[in-house]
Amino acid sequence: MPHPAFTPPPGATTRPDLAGTFGMAATTHWLATASAQAVLERGGNAFDAAAAAAFVLHVVEPHLNGPGGDMTGVLATADDPGRPRVLVGQGPAPAGATIAHYRDTEGLDLVPGSGALAAAVPAAVDAWLLLLRDHGTWPLRDVLGFAIGYARDGHPLLAAVSRTVERVAGLFAEHWPTSAARWTPDGRVPRPGEIVTNPEYAAVLEALAGAADDAAAAGSGRTGTIDAARAAWRDVVGPAAEELVATPHRHSDGRDHAGVLTAADVATCTASYEDATTVDFRGYTVAKTAAWGQGPVLLQALRLLDGFDDARLDPSTELGAHTVLEALKLALADRDVWYGDDDVPLDHLLSEAYAAERRTLVTERASHELRPGLVPGRPAPPLPPAHAEVPPAADASGTGEPTLQAGGRTRGDTCHLDVVDRWGNMISATPSGGWLQSSPTVPGLGFCLGTRLQMTWLDESSPSRLQPGRRPRTTLSPTLVLRDGAPVLACGTPGGDQQDQWQLPFLLRVLVGGYTPQQAVDAPTLHTTSAVGSFWPRTWTPGGAVVEDRLGAEVLAGLESRGHVLTRAGDWALGRLSAVTRDPATGVLGAAANSRGAQGYAAGR
Repeated sequence: MPHPAFTPPPGATTRPDLAGTFGMAATTHWLATASAQAVLERGGNAFDAAAAAAFVLHVVEPHLNGPGGDMTGVLATADDPGRPRVLVGQGPAPAGATIAHYRDTEGLDLVPGSGALAAAVPAAVDAWLLLLRDHGTWPLRDVLGFAIGYARDGHPLLAAVSRTVERVAGLFAEHWPTSAARWTPDGRVPRPGEIVTNPEYAAVLEALAGAADDAAAAGSGRTGTIDAARAAWRDVVGPAAEELVATPHRHSDGRDHAGVLTAADVATCTASYEDATTVDFRGYTVAKTAAWGQGPVLLQALRLLDGFDDARLDPSTELGAHTVLEALKLALADRDVWYGDDDVPLDHLLSEAYAAERRTLVTERASHELRPGLVPGRPAPPLPPAHAEVPPAADASGTGEPTLQAGGRTRGDTCHLDVVDRWGNMISATPSGGWLQSSPTVPGLGFCLGTRLQMTWLDESSPSRLQPGRRPRTTLSPTLVLRDGAPVLACGTPGGDQQDQWQLPFLLRVLVGGYTPQQAVDAPTLHTTSAVGSFWPRTWTPGGAVVEDRLGAEVLAGLESRGHVLTRAGDWALGRLSAVTRDPATGVLGAAANSRGAQGYAAGR
């Protein structure tokens, strides 16, 4: 039931709240959702289904993710439900990615937003294979069959993919000939709805399946068969990627550079697991990545908000929206000076005492400052070394699709998937990187490398500095929620810096406000731009807030009167949230998906 302190949700939703007892899947593309549900229907578990969906997303949302990119997942198994784990598919910086090389040799102040210099070592595929090895049940060929079919036989092209290719077609034609051959082979941009194929990627997947088949025929068990495919991935991708990046090509700074990724980097990169980082909030446990990702931003915001009355947590009111925005600014400021693949003082940043201290900074007025906190025993952190203020209308983020700028410069977005099965396995995962506009297509592979290194700083003092072997601080941020030691909700969204920002209102509405997941997905949302962006060129808008108009004229006027610099994004523009749920007492499963962008779907029974 809706909380009396919260604005009642609208009577109708854009999609039904799905309910059943067999299995549920929700993703950012209907073909991935259908593939995941098909796996569940044929006896696969949530991890088989999630991997199948992920490989399909590589094919059908190539402007939002790809095999050359990265992923992060949070999962709980039916065998050990009270121990949420993070699946780490974020590759590190290559051995040649030194600050000295980028600054002194290449003459850069920031890591470019596109081009091979921005490429971390690809780790998404290895992560999905690791998940299948340890927690899946299906043969690899069956899991990959859906993606192989769409890549080999074709799928209807999304209008968003066509628009993306159109925007960078000139860059492809003039500077990235391998991408021109891949996306405009006859000199024209493929039309929305046109059947397109990717036979090179289909062949890569066939090679992985074939390696697993050969290992199985030789008597290897599940570990040996999947590990054979992991080795085949490194053998196929490493040399081809090294050959591509050795040739200078256009980057987002407008100059040509060669990359630094080598076959040896790919050969030594393996995905892994970590225990999740958690906080308790209103009787729930929320599980995220550690501070090599931005996941603790959500945890810090929840910890801070936990000290306010329920009436201050409703994002549909002026006071609630203001409070949420101010909490996010404080958490993001800490992200920008403390987070990284390093010794991050999370015990302090997530403590109740620190939250109480930071809570006093939430006043009645909107802050226009970057206000990171202090940690005992550590020097005061410097502010991010390079950022520029931009007018608030410069980036409203739209439906979460990549924002392409002049000259092919791009700010990329991502995908998301959630799956739960009848046994109680649950996973939330966010695949990203390797967007078709990231860097030139690798010949023979059918996809390109990612750009996650643009989130690092060319500053030795920064905890998120560029350094060989270190993971860049990723924005990928799926969420798992537990109650009484059992997983009850998995959720997430594309959106870069906005991922945790859009999840926060969703969780407040579900966990406190009594909204159903679909009601919370559909409800109007907002985010702050009063923090340094993680993507090149690392801009910010002091006091900025992007809002959906459906929050209402009175709420928006109130926010402006408090000093928020608003950018109105339209009625249905922000976020691509999806979620699955499970009631441990009854076994009833649920799912919800976003209608914004007209791509996401949930399915189940």
